[in-house]
Amino acid sequence: MASIAPRRLLVPGTGFYVVSAAAMAAVLAIGFGLNFALGRSSFGAPASVHLHALLFVGWTGLYVLQTGLAATGSLALHRRLGWLAVGWLPAMVLAGTYVTVMSVRREAVPFFSTPGYFLIMNPLGVLTFAGLSGAAMVLRRRTQWHRRLMLCGMAVLTGPGWGRFAPVPLLIPHAGLGVIALVLLFPLAGMLWDLRSRGRVHPAWWWGIGTILAMQVLIEIVPATPLGGAIYRAAAAGSPAAGHDRLAYPPFPPGFPIPHP
Repeated sequence: MASIAPRRLLVPGTGFYVVSAAAMAAVLAIGFGLNFALGRSSFGAPASVHLHALLFVGWTGLYVLQTGLAATGSLALHRRLGWLAVGWLPAMVLAGTYVTVMSVRREAVPFFSTPGYFLIMNPLGVLTFAGLSGAAMVLRRRTQWHRRLMLCGMAVLTGPGWGRFAPVPLLIPHAGLGVIALVLLFPLAGMLWDLRSRGRVHPAWWWGIGTILAMQVLIEIVPATPLGGAIYRAAAAGSPAAGHDRLAYPPFPPGFPIPHP
C-alpha cells in the first residue's frame, strides 16, 4: 500500500486557473459588496439593473464552477455546462449595454467618469469580454488556448469590481487607465505562470492582452470624436442627460479634491 502514489486533487497545470478564478470572484464580491455597504447602491435600483446583476453574478459563479470541474477532471459535466454560455453571452451583452444607456439617461454615471466615456467604456468592455470568451468556446478542443482566453475574458469583467474598491478615482482624469492596469494583472500573472511552469509564454496570452489593450485604446479615443458624440446624442435623446456636456464630469462627492486634467 505504501508504494501506491497519492491521488492528485487537481489535474496538473490547473492550479493557477483555480486560484485566479477565486481571486477574480473575490475582486467582484469585495467591490460590489463595499459599494452596497457604503450605501452607493441599493435594492431600490430598476429591475433591469437587478437582471444585469443576476446575469453577471451567475456568469462569475459558472466560471468558478467550470474552472473547478476542469481542474478536478470532471470534463463531461464541464462540457455539458459549457453550452449554457451560448445563450448567456449575448444576454450579458444586451443587458450590460441597456443598463449603461439607462444609467446615462438617468444621470447615474460614476463621478470619476464622464458620461461620454462611460457610454463607450461599458459596452466595449462587455463586447470584449464576450469576444474573448466566445473565441475560447470556439477553441474549446484546444485546451491551452481555451483556458487562457477564458481567463482573459473573465479578467475584463473584473473592471467594475476594481473600480468600486481600488482608489482609481484619485487617478482622474485617467481612472480608466488605472482600472485596465489592474485588469491586466490576471493575464500578466498567467504569462509569469507559463514562464515558470512551461519555460515559455503561450501565444493566447498575447492575443488576450492585445485585445484588451485595443479595447482600451478605443475607449480613450472614441468618446471625444464625432462618432462618440453621435452615440451619446442617440442614447441621451429625450432625457435630462441630452442637455449635458458628455465630456464633463458629474458633481464630485463633498470633500473630494477636484482634479485638474
